Amino acid sequence: MRNETRGTVELTLAMVLSGTLGVFVVESGASPFEVVFFRCLFGAAALGAYSLARGFFTGHGFTAKKLGLAALGGVFIVFNWVFLFEAYEATSISLATVVYHTQPFFLVLLGAVFMRERISGGKLAWLAVAFAGLVLVSGVRPGDTASLKGLGFALAAAVLYALATFVTKRITGVRPHLVALVQVLVGLPLLLPFADFGAVAGIGGGWLWLGGLGLIHTGLMYVLMYAAYAKLPTAKIAVLAFTYPAVAMGVDWAVYGHHIGLVQALGVPLIVLASLKVTLAGSARTPVAAPAPRTGGHAPGASSPAATRAA
Repeated sequence: MRNETRGTVELTLAMVLSGTLGVFVVESGASPFEVVFFRCLFGAAALGAYSLARGFFTGHGFTAKKLGLAALGGVFIVFNWVFLFEAYEATSISLATVVYHTQPFFLVLLGAVFMRERISGGKLAWLAVAFAGLVLVSGVRPGDTASLKGLGFALAAAVLYALATFVTKRITGVRPHLVALVQVLVGLPLLLPFADFGAVAGIGGGWLWLGGLGLIHTGLMYVLMYAAYAKLPTAKIAVLAFTYPAVAMGVDWAVYGHHIGLVQALGVPLIVLASLKVTLAGSARTPVAAPAPRTGGHAPGASSPAATRAA
């Protein structure tokens, strides 16, 4: 199998797995804080074991500054998950996932505010297109409190992910697996005060779903993504990444009977196209690193900004 073909298979499989994440969250029966805590716990075990087996801890490349940046990114990533999973509960997996894909636009705005990066007329136009798509996709009526709440949670998750990208893209020379490991380890003490372990004691089969979130969606999925990114061009990564929302919407319909309406459906391609255009424009100009939980690298410490589509 050719290298690029293998990478295509790996990334497609990773995005398909990512699209099933919402079902694992809902079926676990635990609240978002407990879900994220155990995702971090089981995910740390999986990533730690893999990194140890591959010898990644030798010559890890961390400095105090890089470790601090990874930890700060972990704070944003962990609460990004909490808000995303809250959005699943408040609205639907489909709506939350589509709205969540406005992340690249918040990253553009952060670059303009903190790095004084100029926003081109083209990007402003695509931001306007994405906003129009967001309005259509939300399908929220003024009195629809639950949908408004879900929309707010999904947008908050997108902002937090953009912040995580902004911080951790400055980490170089460190394997993304190790950055991811630091970030999930940060989640354990961070979420400890919020987690109600008594509430999860009786979830029974829910533990299998929680274990799957850590071992499959935080271990296997990341390993597949990081392996794929080393083999694929940025443009192909950006396109394949949209397998994630497509699968998430299909799974949400198949399992829970949730589907977006006709007007909402009109907004989906607007967000997808605008996000793709902005992502490719940014990656063509400056390849940068992105948060380890959803991005990987072409080499240790270098990762693709286009890979921003897995929860």
